[in-house]
Amino acid sequence: MQELRRYPTLQADIAAAAGEALERFRNDSKKTVLRLVDMESSYLTVDFFRKLPQEAEKGGNPTASSVDRYTEGHFRKIASNVSSYIVMVSEMLRNAIPKAVVYCQVQEAKQSLLDHFYTQVVKREDRVIAQLLDEDPLLRERRQQCARRLELYKSARDEIDSVLWVR
Repeated sequence: MQELRRYPTLQADIAAAAGEALERFRNDSKKTVLRLVDMESSYLTVDFFRKLPQEAEKGGNPTASSVDRYTEGHFRKIASNVSSYIVMVSEMLRNAIPKAVVYCQVQEAKQSLLDHFYTQVVKREDRVIAQLLDEDPLLRERRQQCARRLELYKSARDEIDSVLWVR
């Protein structure tokens, strides 16, 4: 936005259009984030639980009675495993949600904004564009004179070239 500081009206117009574009794509972004959360809440990451150490590997007795299996320690172990899983999923979502928002909302808004300004600038008259640029009237007149002079020079060059090639 450094380049736009010279043009405060254009800067305000761009900021307003950017805000509108972001709002238009907010629902898409929200839907994608909700899908990510639903996806994680609906399916367990089985590899996480496969990597957990098994009691039999730690010297536990796999033939112990089921009464011994359901002790306070066993339930704490289950709670700890579930808690670790929730932390892992939360970390994954913490990393994935900003990416989803940028992809679904910011990138689409950026493209929409570029399309919007391209179509809007093409339709506008020189007077309206000059207002957006807050161009000094004297500077604008000087620029227009230079543009007319440039066209005159180009026309003269083409005339000279055509005469030279005829000989």
